[in-house]
Amino acid sequence: MLVWWKLFIFALIMKIALIGYGRMGRMIEEIALSRGHEIVSIIDIDNQDDFDSDAFRSADVAIEFTAPQAAYGNYLKAWQQGVKVVSGSTGWMKEHGEDVRTKCEKEGKTLFWASNFSVGVAIFSAVNRYLAKIMNQFPGYDVELEETHHVHKLDHPSGTAITLAEEIVENIDRKEAWAEETTDPKLLRVDHIRRGEVPGIHTIRYDSEADCITITHDAHSRKGFALGAVLAAEYTKEHAGLLTISDMFNF
Repeated sequence: MLVWWKLFIFALIMKIALIGYGRMGRMIEEIALSRGHEIVSIIDIDNQDDFDSDAFRSADVAIEFTAPQAAYGNYLKAWQQGVKVVSGSTGWMKEHGEDVRTKCEKEGKTLFWASNFSVGVAIFSAVNRYLAKIMNQFPGYDVELEETHHVHKLDHPSGTAITLAEEIVENIDRKEAWAEETTDPKLLRVDHIRRGEVPGIHTIRYDSEADCITITHDAHSRKGFALGAVLAAEYTKEHAGLLTISDMFNF
């Protein structure tokens, strides 16, 4: 039986550097190799000097999954070596977002960033935007969002939940912003749950006196995120600037 991630169209073989070699880094390595790509450099906490190496400089794209406090510095180090970056690290945008945008839009750097690289989440996000536009016409429905992740995830809400919430607020006039643990009807309530080893569940509910409409994305494993990161690297090899999922998937 054909492995599921091999069903996606293959790109030309490319050289990939990995920044961060935890569970996600290892999954990305597995999928990248299965798609015929070459891993030319692996950088983790104990070999930061390898940014300044011929092996790293030979990479077409570096895929970065690390901690929020390390991500921005990793981008700078990769760009200094002339390497494009794909990153799923969250938590850095408030402090460094404008600088990253400037470097990509005015200084020729390339970053493909997404809070979630899952192909399924990209589809779910498109459905979320479309449903929100419809529900803007039906004020009898209130909306709330809930995300569930493993107990090791300390930040909340998740980056994906924030993206989904912002999409809802953008399309529903009766919601001015999102907030956690709120009872204000003008705010979109976002709740978080931490339990077990859950890779990620995101649920959006529109509730009225008559009925409830619910959409959910339930990740079975992190492999979907890893595949999306490799697909993003394949896309980034041929594109430049500040890129995201909406550039790669036209829906």
